[in-house]
Amino acid sequence: MNDDALRALYEEVILDHNRNPRNFLKNPPGAAHHAHGYNPLCGDEFTVHLRVEDGVIRDAGFEGAGCAISTASASLMTEAVRGRTVDEARRLFGSMHNLLTDAGQAGEVGKLQVLAGVKAFPMRVKCATLPWHTLVAALESRAGTVSTEESVPSCEQPHSHRASVNPDDGRRAP
Repeated sequence: MNDDALRALYEEVILDHNRNPRNFLKNPPGAAHHAHGYNPLCGDEFTVHLRVEDGVIRDAGFEGAGCAISTASASLMTEAVRGRTVDEARRLFGSMHNLLTDAGQAGEVGKLQVLAGVKAFPMRVKCATLPWHTLVAALESRAGTVSTEESVPSCEQPHSHRASVNPDDGRRAP
């Protein structure tokens, strides 16, 4: 696939998953693994919910507010991890982190490869990785707020999980 076709696909997938996020506003019944993630640089904020049974992620959902890239990444992530073992999900996190940051060999990521287009916008890489870091924190049942930054200001977790869209910038708001 040439660069122009890949860029068009990237844009199409990001827009689709931003406009119609899969597993959004979903806290699956029986979910016992939760984590809150926040990017203080851009304001992206998500909570990831997982139902894990016998070491397999049976269901996944997320809620929160973020830019198109972070919302699309969270949507794609919840689809990708459902049905995978916890170990497979951790390996997928490593592959995605490597893919998005050029930190090493990406490994097999399937249709998630489309997120590689984020690398063309270095300031947005953290937007794409936030949901993935939050996933790992949920798998580990880590308390506190996960961040893409070294220092995270204390922030309240959202009390209301209603979704609305700001007509000025198209970002989802809690």
